[in-house]
Amino acid sequence: MSLYQELIDSLYSRISNMEEGEKIPSERKLCTEYNVSRTTVRNAINDLCLNGYLVRIQGKGTFVKKDNSQKQNLSNYYSFTEQTKKIGKVPESLIVDFHIEKCNKIVAKNLNIKKDDLVIHLLRLRKADGEAMMLELTFIPYDKFQKISKELLERKPLYEIFETEYDSKIHKVNEIFSVSALTKEQAKYLNSKPNDPCLKIQRKSYDCNDAIIEYTVSFAREDKFNYQTTYYPN
Repeated sequence: MSLYQELIDSLYSRISNMEEGEKIPSERKLCTEYNVSRTTVRNAINDLCLNGYLVRIQGKGTFVKKDNSQKQNLSNYYSFTEQTKKIGKVPESLIVDFHIEKCNKIVAKNLNIKKDDLVIHLLRLRKADGEAMMLELTFIPYDKFQKISKELLERKPLYEIFETEYDSKIHKVNEIFSVSALTKEQAKYLNSKPNDPCLKIQRKSYDCNDAIIEYTVSFAREDKFNYQTTYYPN
């Protein structure tokens, strides 16, 4: 396992035993403690922030973030392809990265698999009429879906592959919506500026046996999306 993955796992275990709002050590202290570079520490903290385990407060430091699982959903399940077609635009999905890797503790927990199990790592840029709209990072259990390849994904949508190639239709979807800020790398793909606000969507998709077959974290441009919900108070 790489130093980066080891650091992610170690920090995840560490903050799991900390209280909400508790401050973690500075990047400099973590560099010394784990004997890794400042870049490695910063990237690991960014990863944990993006997954909702930490939050950065400018000028104050980085703190353990509370569990967002009890927050109210802002929308029903969102399909970029279908919604883009409905508004008369042409959807496009560009595969930025595709590879097989050993999963860290965070991904393992969200897919309900073991740490170091193999997963498909898929990063896609979603466009509408050629304009960048959303960046999606998806993890898929490799053992269950070994036939999925970059070439196949360039021909078929992911959910169609699940259904036609594996007879594994999406039965249930759980989504958590929150506000986030784009990193420098994310902003580059989305033609935005670093720290621009975005809508972060964490999605778990389940098959009819209630097994998680996909974990996705999406970052949508705040100037291109809005979410509406209707409810009836008691």
